Amino acid sequence: MRKRSLPVSRRELLAAALLTSGLGLVGTAAPAAARPRALSRFTLPAPTGPACLGTVALHLADPTRTDPWVPAHPARELMVQIWYPARDTRAYPAAPWLSAGAVPHFADSFGLPADLVRATTTHARTGAPVDRRAGGHPVLLYSPGLGGDRGTSTALAEDLAGHGYVVVTIDHTHDASEVEFPDGRVEVAAIPEIDDQVIGQVAAVRAADTRFVLDQLAAINAGTHRLTGGLRGAFDLSRVGMFGHSLGGSTTAAVMHDDPRVRAGVNLDGTLVGAAAVAGSGRPFLLLSSDHGPGAEDPTWDTFWANQRGWKRELSLSGAAHGSFNDGVVFYPQAAPIIGLTPEQLAELVGTLEPQRSVGIQRAYLRAFFDQHLRGGDGRLLRAADSRYPEMRFVR
Repeated sequence: MRKRSLPVSRRELLAAALLTSGLGLVGTAAPAAARPRALSRFTLPAPTGPACLGTVALHLADPTRTDPWVPAHPARELMVQIWYPARDTRAYPAAPWLSAGAVPHFADSFGLPADLVRATTTHARTGAPVDRRAGGHPVLLYSPGLGGDRGTSTALAEDLAGHGYVVVTIDHTHDASEVEFPDGRVEVAAIPEIDDQVIGQVAAVRAADTRFVLDQLAAINAGTHRLTGGLRGAFDLSRVGMFGHSLGGSTTAAVMHDDPRVRAGVNLDGTLVGAAAVAGSGRPFLLLSSDHGPGAEDPTWDTFWANQRGWKRELSLSGAAHGSFNDGVVFYPQAAPIIGLTPEQLAELVGTLEPQRSVGIQRAYLRAFFDQHLRGGDGRLLRAADSRYPEMRFVR
């Protein structure tokens, strides 16, 4: 769901989201012999925080809901990834960017070489013990764009975890391109052809998924969940925030309206879908858009702005495109010579702002927002333009 100059039909917005929200690369991969020999895997920017990182994937099942996209499934099943500050990571393996069983479908769908995707690792260590603190760490939920997997904004999630947050990224099964479960099943996207009615249903399912995840986190934190493991007491659920890209940004706004447990939210370049998403709340919300030029605002953002009662700010990142707000901003440039992307295609996908710079600015503003509203930070970065970040434009 792309925020962009209007007029434009919702169908066009959805088509743009499907192309870019889940690292959807155009073209097909070049033969292995044609690849640059130096590239053996894709790399993510290193987190800037002081903490070592741990991560764990959890399989959650909601027996109160059948799967809305595959009704034969008697329970709604999700995978979530929890990223957290770790006490000791030396004896634990680096977590892959994408689980091995999901790689073939991902590579086939998006034209990325499977061997490079399979070799790509994160900066977190699987199963490392949590670095505990009294009262737990503040929690941030993440919802990806339409068709996106839970790992598609790992660069942002890792950085927040490195600064002391627990970040929980959500796979919306059968909306996500592919989701691998612990038993080896790989469930692929099963949403029908997109129209207004279907996208409204997608938005409602995502919001319900998120509320369910919050319920499960509360049970894990209390030690009453079968998956508690070493996470009991690790979450401070009195300080919960949420952010999302594209349709995930709309999901964030809807959950903020419906669920007071979420105290602060960020929409990264997402058109808002449904009445709850545009209704606003009395709690802080940040709108951060790509560089959509001097054209008209997305009317859903104007409606939200008029309804939002809590703290609000709208920013625009100059030189950014819709695909700048996920890991594609660093993966696309690395993949370009392999899959034959032209400079023009690359700019359309991830913008003209240098990738590392783009990620660094996004990290700084996300952290400043959540620090201000969940940790009592001073919020100076969000009060006015800052000479360190001239690419960030204050819209209102």
